[in-house]
Amino acid sequence: MSRPQRATAKPAPRGGPTVMRILVGAQLRRLRRASGTTPGQAARAIRASNAKISRMELGRVGFKERDIADLLTLYGVTDPHHRETLLGMARQANAPGWWREYHDVLPSWFESYIGLEDAASVVRTFEVQFIPALLQTPDYARAVIKHRHKDATEREVEQRVAVRMRRQERLTGPDPLRLWAVVDEAALRRPFGGTKVLRGQIEHLIEITTMPNVTLQVLPFDRGGHSAAAGPFTILRFESPDLPDVVYMEQLNSAAYLDKPAETEPYLRVMNALSVEAHSPARSRAFLERLLDGLG
Repeated sequence: MSRPQRATAKPAPRGGPTVMRILVGAQLRRLRRASGTTPGQAARAIRASNAKISRMELGRVGFKERDIADLLTLYGVTDPHHRETLLGMARQANAPGWWREYHDVLPSWFESYIGLEDAASVVRTFEVQFIPALLQTPDYARAVIKHRHKDATEREVEQRVAVRMRRQERLTGPDPLRLWAVVDEAALRRPFGGTKVLRGQIEHLIEITTMPNVTLQVLPFDRGGHSAAAGPFTILRFESPDLPDVVYMEQLNSAAYLDKPAETEPYLRVMNALSVEAHSPARSRAFLERLLDGLG
């Protein structure tokens, strides 16, 4: 039997419990494989199923400290310091993220996205109907939210707006998110909230183009068809090698998360093609300025 690898200490990453679960799961998977333990043997050690071991190693469930301790023993991790490192990471994985404050208006499938977005170093997104959430003004966000959640109370609408504005904090600060957005012209012409709101939104986008960590490109109507025939999607990339690229696609009442290279690489190719098909950042700014002039 090969000597098991030690769990290495890691600083707490951005993204709170969502990302920490993935990191803990990756550590457990490496330790299990290095010790020569099968998923079935690991499952029996914690009185669980093979499916639970899979979910733990993929970071899709919370952790019980007793289960982590039993697995570390099984994998031959006896050093107290290294055991406590992983147990501490597991405790962080079970702690609530800032978005839990808004759990009454956020579906669980979207809470996962917020955690990933909060941890990402680069986000690339293509939008057709709406301005990307990270670039929306409060008034535009409010109009879009009211359109999509027609039965929401004023309090629920304002909570959703607050979440959106909180997410935008990742674009500023000492370690800002790198955002690269390609926006279809249709999204820029839909007057959610009326002309005044749209005008404020376009002005905000023009201002955003001066930020060094934001790239904004407009995909104009005169390009005809484009590479993203399947609709909008977002690619999230992370600094940690334990976190693979994730493709996120929102649906009516759920979302799809793709993280296997065979699944994500086609979307990366499409995103690269869209970036070529769209106006350059400089021409996109000029397009926005002409659009603003046309709004009166």
